[in-house]
Amino acid sequence: MRVLIADDEPLAVERLSRLVTQMGHEVVATAHHGQDVLSHIENASPDVVLLDIQMPGMNGLECAEQLRHLNPRPAIIFCTAYDQHALEAFKFQAQGYLLKPVALQDLEQVFQHLTQLTQAQMTGLQQDELYDVKNQRHQIAAKTYRGVELIPLDSVYYFLADQKYVTVRHKNGSVLIDETLKDLELEFADRFIRIHRNALVSLDYLEGLELVAAGQYQVRLRELDERLSVSRRHLPSLRECMHQL
Repeated sequence: MRVLIADDEPLAVERLSRLVTQMGHEVVATAHHGQDVLSHIENASPDVVLLDIQMPGMNGLECAEQLRHLNPRPAIIFCTAYDQHALEAFKFQAQGYLLKPVALQDLEQVFQHLTQLTQAQMTGLQQDELYDVKNQRHQIAAKTYRGVELIPLDSVYYFLADQKYVTVRHKNGSVLIDETLKDLELEFADRFIRIHRNALVSLDYLEGLELVAAGQYQVRLRELDERLSVSRRHLPSLRECMHQL
């Protein structure tokens, strides 16, 4: 992929350039602030912009706001020393949020998620094909030891509440998020169904209902050996939903 690196610290630019090259990608331009990024975009035509947040003049968030209106639009990966901007950064549909010093394996992981969203492919996509009319999130943001990970919603099997956190079980493992199950249920009512006071499951992966004891049921999900308990309260609505699938 063609990569533009934006950071006002020369050593950071040098290190990121080395990592990008090591991964087999091409650094097509470097920039020191947001306006500098915009001036390079047309000629450099990057597929990906590695974007610092704290830069003089136009900062990374302001730059991302401008980049989101481009067509085709480069993927944005924030590389920053600060984690407090993560939620704001994701408003711009960032593909990643990595904390400095950026580790090679973390950068590789984000780039792997971008392989199907190259600039050439993006050219044929319209805004409404990438984001639904409700402007509903297509990704879940989770803070981990790597920084902030983006979990595609269509890879999520279920949400499971445990005290103040919610576990997101997805195709590549599980992460904890600081959101409420109630808010997730309201936001994703068309894609997830509540089966218990502490659990929402994806309608896309819902496969079957199993009787395990008198009046006690569990759901079976595609691709998973795990089973989740269904409460008596939510059993009728679950059955009705499954009849409609």
